[in-house]
Amino acid sequence: MQEISHIVATLKRLLKARGMTYRELGAALDLSEPSVKRLFSSERLTLERLAQVSALLGYTLAELTQEAAASSLQLHVLTRKQETQLVSNETLLLVAVCALNHWTLAGIVAAYRLDTPACLKHLLVLDRMGLIELLPGDRIRLRIARDFDWLPDGPIRRYFLQQGLGEFVDSRFENEQETLAFAHAMLSASALAQLQLELRRLRARVAELHAESGSAPLAQRTGVGMLLAMREWEPAAFQALRRT
Repeated sequence: MQEISHIVATLKRLLKARGMTYRELGAALDLSEPSVKRLFSSERLTLERLAQVSALLGYTLAELTQEAAASSLQLHVLTRKQETQLVSNETLLLVAVCALNHWTLAGIVAAYRLDTPACLKHLLVLDRMGLIELLPGDRIRLRIARDFDWLPDGPIRRYFLQQGLGEFVDSRFENEQETLAFAHAMLSASALAQLQLELRRLRARVAELHAESGSAPLAQRTGVGMLLAMREWEPAAFQALRRT
């Protein structure tokens, strides 16, 4: 029964990575929150139920089984110390981002002012961190899980907020491959939960397309950034007009 326990543990991890609570899962399955908790604690999920939960997470049963089998060998997050190590050396961070985007050693050296020995030095650091495995012939194999992410309030996210966010939005977004959309709505609690779920599904889909595109030649791939943000918000100018 160890395989079942591993699959259930994988489901729990994927739910956590998506930010989906047992209450939200129960609502989608037409079950109460306590019933969902009992299902996971007893590990008595039927094949049909496993398929339902997998589908909600964007997986087929076959993909879930593969994810469970490989998850013990894959990295899901870095430690705060490791993220600090990356942002403290921008060249190392560059090589890490390239590796995570399925670049080869030759591609990195050809595109950036970095010679082969220096690039290999950084790749060896990433190998020791568990992000990649440097194979014979200087080939790079990723060792990250499908739901790999940076720490929610970690050094990498702070780096992006402080140094990358301004650069990212400093555009007129006029290119046909660029999109800038803004929407505002007054939502109920249930509608807000549904929207959160849709955003998580979209982020998961981006990760799937990223993995699928990894086999294409570098010249046929384009680096794309997508910012998903949602918060309770009212413009400061409107707040200034509110009655106290």
